[in-house]
Amino acid sequence: MSNGTLTRKLGFWSALAIAVGTTIGSGIFVSSGDVAKAAGTPSISILAWIIGGVIAIPQVMVLAELSTAYPQNGSGYVYLNKAGWRPLAFLYGWATFWALDPPSISIMALAIVSYLATFFPFFSGVAGKLLGIAIILLITSIHYRSVKEGGLFQVIITAIKIIPFLIVIVLGIMYMNPDNFAYTPGPGAQKSSLIGGVSATTWAYTGMAAICFMAGEFKNPGKILPRALISSVFIVLALYTLLAVCVIGLMPFNELINSNAAVSEAVKYIPGLSDIASSFVAITAIIVILGSLSSCIMFQPRLEYAMAKDGLFFQRFARVHPKYETPSFSIIVQVTYACILVCFSNLTVLLGYFTLIQLVINILDFAAVYKCRKRDDYNPIYRMPMWRLTTVLAILGASWLAWGTFTWAPIQGVIAALIVIVTGLPVYYYWERKYGSKKNNDSDIVA
Repeated sequence: MSNGTLTRKLGFWSALAIAVGTTIGSGIFVSSGDVAKAAGTPSISILAWIIGGVIAIPQVMVLAELSTAYPQNGSGYVYLNKAGWRPLAFLYGWATFWALDPPSISIMALAIVSYLATFFPFFSGVAGKLLGIAIILLITSIHYRSVKEGGLFQVIITAIKIIPFLIVIVLGIMYMNPDNFAYTPGPGAQKSSLIGGVSATTWAYTGMAAICFMAGEFKNPGKILPRALISSVFIVLALYTLLAVCVIGLMPFNELINSNAAVSEAVKYIPGLSDIASSFVAITAIIVILGSLSSCIMFQPRLEYAMAKDGLFFQRFARVHPKYETPSFSIIVQVTYACILVCFSNLTVLLGYFTLIQLVINILDFAAVYKCRKRDDYNPIYRMPMWRLTTVLAILGASWLAWGTFTWAPIQGVIAALIVIVTGLPVYYYWERKYGSKKNNDSDIVA
């Protein structure tokens, strides 16, 4: 029986699968074309993918240190709270719950339905929404009943989702045309931009931090978390770079820069797959998004669980199922909210504007290491090399992504941030008065 806490049952492979599975999503199917268009030339496009991955390395190093200093559920909420920025820690979770996590679940479910509709056209309208809800509930049933079985499922689905990419990479290397790499922009072409190319890759590399939300449920987190975080960056970097090389080698670059479905169109140039290219990519996309959906349903409810344990969220979210030892109430509420959002697809797009405040708070997450290092209880098992420089690089990388998001929708992003502050701060002060600041928020750690 559970004693009301979450226990450490997950190992290294589960951690790696969650990190990689969350990061590799549907965006890679279109981002190859976006990066190529922004970069302007084949060589700069490939370099952009490499640099985009390198930029993520300092960020995961900072998170590796913080997560081994405080190996408990909650990720950024915990680090901001430990740094003494409790109101910001609350706003982090407040925005995540209402505007980011459940919407991401609903968006991915609808994306899976849209690809399934290419095979089964009757999955549209109401039928498609009902199928999206069914998919969410099916995956939820796995993660609700057992974190260990959920971790095993994540390992399996992540391994499966990488296989199609490996097929494209191997066949792409065999059938690529070397002349495609010699592309020279014409007189009226867009100017080459390494910065633009790297900027177009940054979203593709987000997601490794997912395992930090479940740090309290990994065995030996001091070893597992750093290994999984750093390994995931190099795995994703290698996969993305090789895929970019193959896509460029398979299709003419002037077609690539105008493509909205680069991987799908590149597969058409592979003998044997040309006739089934669209079906191959659709099936791949379904598997890839399914893996990301599973990961999100698994780790996202842990944030509100941690906040509730600390007296800064609805107390029922701290409930642990007595038999399954999962944050059952938090899982149920989040997926219920996500299922409701499936019925309002326009609303999920609107909620995307709240991403800006999340990115700004992520920057503060990295900055929190300066404050946390001054605490008496700061004893991380992993310490990043040249920590001041590494932290600065992590902050700069996160700032770059935040700036890109701000330029995409500046007014909407600022309005969304103000909404989070105006609605969140009164709730924060109410809960602070009601429950008070808990000195010991490590109660969800079970050795």
